Amino acid sequence: MYKLIAIDIDDTLINDDKEVTPATQTALEQAVAAGVVVTLATGRAYASAQAIARQTGLNVPIITYQGALVKNLMDEKVLYERYVPQEAVRKLFQYCVEHNLHLQTYIDDKLYAREENQKLVEYSQLNKTRYYIEPDWEKLVEQPTPKMLIIDDPAFLDELSPVLRELLGDSVHITKSKPHFLEIMHHEGTKGLALEFLAGHFGCDLSETIAVGDSWNDHEMLEAAGLGVAMANAIPALKEIADFVTLSNNEDGVKYAIDKFILNPVQEA
Repeated sequence: MYKLIAIDIDDTLINDDKEVTPATQTALEQAVAAGVVVTLATGRAYASAQAIARQTGLNVPIITYQGALVKNLMDEKVLYERYVPQEAVRKLFQYCVEHNLHLQTYIDDKLYAREENQKLVEYSQLNKTRYYIEPDWEKLVEQPTPKMLIIDDPAFLDELSPVLRELLGDSVHITKSKPHFLEIMHHEGTKGLALEFLAGHFGCDLSETIAVGDSWNDHEMLEAAGLGVAMANAIPALKEIADFVTLSNNEDGVKYAIDKFILNPVQEA
């Protein structure tokens, strides 16, 4: 019997119209009614993720910023938090300024960038997130941040990733949430470690957890969970490590997984 399920948001819980379908909503409610803790695990900021969580009626801690922040929905108490190390923040800002790269950071759950551009505007529209401009990047460096994000061409980011790993060292965790989003967190800011923390918080073993996702930033939690579920629309690398591949985000893949492994495990598993 699974006791906790952690679900990614974009391209997993929500369809391409950015909606949680009525069928998936019902499945979430049925899982909760069955005594299962249903939570979200996303790269999104808490402000963005909590809006979706509240719409779906969840009232538990949720995993945000790729795992750098676990926060209660009810009283907004912070349960787990990891900031990008200060030295890494400074090095990354300097590198992006010198190479004219778009870098954005999150301070007090608000999105900041040095200048307004099309990348920032489109990101803001995609996640329905308000942004703030601070030209003096030295002011941004001084503030603790759970996540920093570079937006650029996917192939370029693939080349940039190892460069940044060498520059920033083992103090950070670098991953991709989408092909054109390269995200930098504290090295303990992963969905896998956050899932491990939440399992302990709710008194269940990792073998009693399910993780559902679609992108490479989900791989740590799929590997950590007792059952790792990849969406049919997931990247091939994630499907390879998954224990099960469900339907796509446009075919109620989350509902299918909940039905199969939580609501009707005897009949269908």
